Amino acid sequence: MHFDSRTQQALREAGLDADAVAAASDRVAELVDADADRLRAFFEPAGPYYSDMEMAHSATDRQEHATADVEVFTHGSDLRGYLSLDGWGVPVEGGRVLRTAGGSDAGSGSDAESGADAGSDDEETPVLVELSLGPTVHDRVRFARDPDEL
Repeated sequence: MHFDSRTQQALREAGLDADAVAAASDRVAELVDADADRLRAFFEPAGPYYSDMEMAHSATDRQEHATADVEVFTHGSDLRGYLSLDGWGVPVEGGRVLRTAGGSDAGSGSDAESGADAGSDDEETPVLVELSLGPTVHDRVRFARDPDEL
């Protein structure tokens, strides 16, 4: 079960039985696995990548990264891993797809979010992602292949 005890209690109080709570928990894990696959695919091609990461001594609000590589793994509702950028790296403590090539926003309840077939793979290719980065950065950072997507 990926829900903490308070969340489980709230779901039961909202009318879900134990089987429905377990099914929702399993669905959360499936969605996290799907996002991990999409994040890996986003960072798979060669750079450049662009981010809105704040960097010391930078006069611009958009950073260009010649190289980027992400290794992520999941456990239940957790997505963790490591991001390598231009010869340095940082732990990943979460991540999500914000927008796809088809224009769907991940938070809008799109077909891609619900698991339904919304169209071609090109339409579902992530163009804007967000990673929650750990020590040394401690921030949520958006990444795109096109700087105009930021």
